Amino acid sequence: MKAGDLKNGQRNYAVVTLAYWADTLADGAIRMLVLFYFYQLGYSALQVASLFLFYEIFGVITNLCGGYLGARFGLKSTLFLGLGTQLVALGMLGFMPAAGLTVVYVMASQALSGIAKDLTKMSSKSAVKLVAGSSEGRLYKWVAVLTGSKNALKGVGFFLGAWMLSFFGVQTAVWTLVGVVSVAMVAAGVLVKGGLGVADKKARFRQLFSSRREVNVLAAARLFLFGARDVWFVVAVPVFLSSVLGWPFWKSGGFMAAWVIGYGMVQAAAPMLVGRGRVQPHGGTAVGLAFLLAVFPAGIALALWGGVVPGVAVVSGLILFGVVFALNSAVHSYLILAYADGDKVAMNVGFYYMANACGRLAGTVLSGWVYQMGVVRGESMGLVWCLAVSTGLVLAAGGLALGLPGVERKRMKEVHLS
Repeated sequence: MKAGDLKNGQRNYAVVTLAYWADTLADGAIRMLVLFYFYQLGYSALQVASLFLFYEIFGVITNLCGGYLGARFGLKSTLFLGLGTQLVALGMLGFMPAAGLTVVYVMASQALSGIAKDLTKMSSKSAVKLVAGSSEGRLYKWVAVLTGSKNALKGVGFFLGAWMLSFFGVQTAVWTLVGVVSVAMVAAGVLVKGGLGVADKKARFRQLFSSRREVNVLAAARLFLFGARDVWFVVAVPVFLSSVLGWPFWKSGGFMAAWVIGYGMVQAAAPMLVGRGRVQPHGGTAVGLAFLLAVFPAGIALALWGGVVPGVAVVSGLILFGVVFALNSAVHSYLILAYADGDKVAMNVGFYYMANACGRLAGTVLSGWVYQMGVVRGESMGLVWCLAVSTGLVLAAGGLALGLPGVERKRMKEVHLS
């Protein structure tokens, strides 16, 4: 890569990252606002989970179609489409008085948020592949920083949403977020140079379904990995903290925020923690981390079952889960770019994140339903059941990862852009 191209690529990388941060901050804040607002109105765990169904369903569709749109029209187009859609979703909540926020109306707004979030994510992740060039180390580091910082900002959004709901109300919070996303959209419009990739007018929708075995296996493992997280993360833990432990919303949101921020920091540091900055991860890395990860939800469930103080078991156990999950997720995020065809990166990434969204969708549904079924048998049993399901899903992710190839240096040179 020429020096001038590298400089422009770094500039675009920084601007795209900032835009992604803004969208992520808004997305995290809205999730906590919606969750706690309807929970305090008396909605059950399953009803609260249903608010996010359209968010996840449309995330699946968006990742599938977004890869095609990114390949056909360029990643810059899909980036701005994502940011603009987020503004529409926020505007729906901002213009409607809090008393008028019905379940169906919020589900529709969340559908648009899901579209916005995944268009922005697909554009950002794919752009990293384009601007990193042929350097293996640079790709691993840049995708780790982008993914890790995104999750840290999502954690800040969780806290911000819960805090603003507690002290300012829904409308003030929403219009603040509209301002954040608007500034990011204008800044990206002014500062991004070029189209973030060459539009391929010959791209066909059927090409979204990858013919590469390693991409398909990794996508399947990703589905189970994120289902394992969201089966407790979406509804079970925040409801457990507020209802069983009696934490106020801002404190529950603060813990969720701290967890995601720490998770993001570990992701960003993954290149130094996995391989100590010298060895690129491969399929075996994903297998080992998945099987290690399964220890923690199983351990928390057994601790709760055995009568360990719930606050201690859940908080300490989920912190350890977060560290290993972050490393696993960072390795996955690197491997999809390593496996992706250089000229079909948007499509491969879109397909992969479609599987990611399918996992989140399954986890969202299971989080509300399993928690509600379990809590009937004891106030802590809802979370125990969710953690048991999480353990099974993590083991499935590890089993699927056994089918991933090692990423050898020669193979890496073949799949990166020259």
